[in-house]
Amino acid sequence: MKSRTLFAAAIAAIGITAGAAQAQQADIVDTAIGAGSFNTLVSAVQAAELVDALKGEGPFTVFAPTDEAFAALPAGTVDDLLKPENRDQLVAILTYHVVPAKVMSADIAGKTATAKTLSGGELAIDATSGVTVNDAKVVTADIEASNGVIHVVDAVILPPAN
Repeated sequence: MKSRTLFAAAIAAIGITAGAAQAQQADIVDTAIGAGSFNTLVSAVQAAELVDALKGEGPFTVFAPTDEAFAALPAGTVDDLLKPENRDQLVAILTYHVVPAKVMSADIAGKTATAKTLSGGELAIDATSGVTVNDAKVVTADIEASNGVIHVVDAVILPPAN
């Protein structure tokens, strides 16, 4: 009986290890989908036709706003951004959340820095007391994906008006 229990535990451990390995192999888009708290972000990425880009080789660092962060925008903002005629504005906002490099929290701990985004803008990062990106707070850091890393932020980071 003891050997069956050990065998079952070994099989379970193998299953857990295999599941973890598969999770680590997911790209940024699939990782965001699997998290379940980025439904609005995923819809926006799809509407902006950025799925293939974010499934690309990378590496990318994505400062990912939660569904709650999108809900905090003024009423109707998300619906307007998801309209086909506003695609360019949506792309500009989404690519402002993406840095074309893999930056882990340990890389910037205790520092301030700027990071150039895919949109061409710059983010101000302050990791001296917690981590903020512009006015957004990183609430969960270092969610690794096969092509980069996701840092969860509590606000949608809007690029400066031109």
